[in-house]
Order: sequence, then C-alpha cells, then structure tokens
Amino acid sequence: MIYLDLHTHTIVSGHAYSTLNENIAAAKQHGLKIYGISDHAPKMPGSTHLFYFRNLHVVPDLVQGIRVLKGAELNIMDVEGHVDLDESTLKMLDYAIASLHVPCFGPHHTEAENTQAMINAVHNPFVKILGHPDDSRYPIDQEAVVLACKETHTLIEVNNSSMNPKSSRVGGRENMLGMLQYCRQHNVPVLFGSDAHYCDAIGQFQRCEEVCAAAQLPASLIVNSNPELIREYLGLDVL
Repeated sequence: MIYLDLHTHTIVSGHAYSTLNENIAAAKQHGLKIYGISDHAPKMPGSTHLFYFRNLHVVPDLVQGIRVLKGAELNIMDVEGHVDLDESTLKMLDYAIASLHVPCFGPHHTEAENTQAMINAVHNPFVKILGHPDDSRYPIDQEAVVLACKETHTLIEVNNSSMNPKSSRVGGRENMLGMLQYCRQHNVPVLFGSDAHYCDAIGQFQRCEEVCAAAQLPASLIVNSNPELIREYLGLDVL
C-alpha cells in the first residue's frame, strides 16, 4: 500500500501542466491517502512569487477525502546550502524538499562542493526531504550525504522521474543504486517521489520500486508504505 506522494508540481511551477484540483483527483484515483503540493520555489525560472507559498493556507487540509499537505521544492542556491524561501515562509509550510537544479546551482561545481551544498541544505530544520540526489551532473560523496541525512533526520528521495529515459537528469538509476546501498548499510529511510509534472504521473512509482528491489532495500525503510515512518519523519498521524 502506497499512502502518499509529496513531490508533485502544478501549473504554478511554470513547466508543469496540471492544476491543483486535477492533481488531487489523480491522487484519489491512484489510491493515495496524502497528497503534497511542492511547486518550485521562486528562483526557478518561470515559477511563482513567495506570496503563493505564504497563501497556501487557503487550500483546505482535506479535499475529495485526500489529506493535502502544503510544501515547496526549494532550490539549493550555493555551497553554503542557502535556499530560496525565507524562514518566515518556511514556517508556514508543512514540509520542504531541497534539490539541486541547473538554473540555480550550475553543474560546474566539484564533487566536494556538491556534497557540501547538500549536507548544508539538509541541516536546515525546515528541509524534510533531499530531492533527487541522483544526477551525474552533480557528482557527490554518496555515503557522506546519506550519513548527513541520517544525522538530520532528513528523508532521501527515490525519484521516479529521474529514472525516466526522457529525464534531463543523467544516470538516475545507477546513481540511486549506489545511494540505496548506503541507505541499507546505515539504515536510512527513503521516500518515493513521483516528481509529477502532469497529473497522470502522481503516485506512479514503478521505477522506484524496481531500483529498490535491485538494491535489496528492506521494505521497512520505504516511508510511503510505512505509517510508523510517516508519523516519525513527517509528523503526520492521519492514517
């Protein structure tokens, strides 16, 4: 049973193609209990103003019987791990994903710089998920990042979109296989994320399931199907 998908985008992100209500309807159709809005934060070209995130409280917590969480996909902006929403805005959200994106953090950095950027970002207390740490354009010390997530109680995302052959990211499956070996070794939970930019992709995790099976990751470390971990890592008791 897959309970939730927290990495999804609406038309507000600028390069996604479904509305919020279309996404929620898809989440219900696909049997989810929890749906998370995580539109791109303002520094992503084409995305929206911070007022959008500050006003998400107007969206009901329950829509069509689906628990709706209000979040954001933050851009990691520099090696120091700064992100593009301020603390007062982040306090208003249910969760935040932090990710590296080429328009905001170019792929010219060294492995050490990429690693440090991720480690610094997950030390931000408002960041609950490290988004798609699987792109060969951003080589990292995988074990160091996994250990930082363990220390900060941050979830590592297994991103279904990264492993799509049409993805702009590079080496998603191979890099995630490596990350998952360290997750298994150090007992670090992961979160499946669809990274849906169209509603039909919400709750679709076939590539995530395949790579976790290949890595022999215990099902007990997959948060999406584990109510106990959902409560522990996301502070939710809605199931």
